[in-house]
Amino acid sequence: MATGAESGVKSGVDSKVQSEVQSEVTSGVLVKGKGRVAITGATGFLGSHLTERLLKDGYEVSILARSEEKAAQFTGRVHNIVIADIADRAAMVKLVEGADYVFHLVSNFRTASGPPESYHKINVEGTKAVVDAALAAGVKRFVHCATIGVHGNVKSSPADENTAYAPGDLYQETKLEAQQYVESVIGKTEMEVVIVRPCSMYGPGDMRMLKMFRMLAKKTFLIIGPCQENFHAVYIDDIVDGFMLALTKENVSGETFLIGGDKYLPLIDYIKVVADAEGAPMPWLKFPYWFFYSAAVVIESICVPLKIEPPLHRRRVRFYKNNRAFNIQKARDQLGYSPKVSLEEGMKRTVAWYKENGFL
Repeated sequence: MATGAESGVKSGVDSKVQSEVQSEVTSGVLVKGKGRVAITGATGFLGSHLTERLLKDGYEVSILARSEEKAAQFTGRVHNIVIADIADRAAMVKLVEGADYVFHLVSNFRTASGPPESYHKINVEGTKAVVDAALAAGVKRFVHCATIGVHGNVKSSPADENTAYAPGDLYQETKLEAQQYVESVIGKTEMEVVIVRPCSMYGPGDMRMLKMFRMLAKKTFLIIGPCQENFHAVYIDDIVDGFMLALTKENVSGETFLIGGDKYLPLIDYIKVVADAEGAPMPWLKFPYWFFYSAAVVIESICVPLKIEPPLHRRRVRFYKNNRAFNIQKARDQLGYSPKVSLEEGMKRTVAWYKENGFL
């Protein structure tokens, strides 16, 4: 795959093969007339599942990746691959060239020791680069992946799309700024815009929650505080369904949708569902919230200036305290969204995948 300043783009299928497959209707093969989708964040957890779905459904796909290694799973299967940084405006023009639709999924991975400027560069400047390129290219619909984090710690459950914003950290603040830029173009051009705020995603391929699964299996997971605040998860197949509906449903331009699982539940009950899926006992070690939060403040103050990722930080401790419960009725009514995988079944599938791949 060619890289460098020349183009950063590689054709995933040559013209001969492309012309042969456009009339076929098989898994992962292009179907004439479906249109082309450009997708940022295509190699991440959500992005890889969504790209697979787009290919299965017969769309022509162009993807953005940070490296050839990350993009390797799609080599030869997509229209083109752009290797670039999300804030590279010239690369975003190449990514969306000829695209009918855009999924913008990229956001920076949160680390306490990461440079603060990276949040603005990736979340805000990156979003502006993709939106501006899509507008110039005449894209029909732009689907933006926002975050439930803009609502912060929900004061009155369940929150809905109109609940007040209360971002609690730099990641959430810059994601809100990015969302507001996307909203600023609504109704000003012919490009349709749909915004999705997904709940906490999990499922096969998710590595963010692996530590929790491992700690429960090893009986080292701690209960911090009463854990009675709500937690709202959504299985990866259901969230992909939600994004596909945001792409294809008519008369939803300018709308924002919360996409989550069928139910939310107290965090302590969520932990029990995970433990049961693993066949692990419920944790019995319990500690006061204030103790761990205070410890996190001290540890961050030492590690962050040294650019060392803290073994304990405030965001991780707030996992036990933040109330996350959302009303998905708008998505049900306007998109026809209906989550199909229960939390219990989804956790069993996730545990099975971890074990099959040697992670547990």
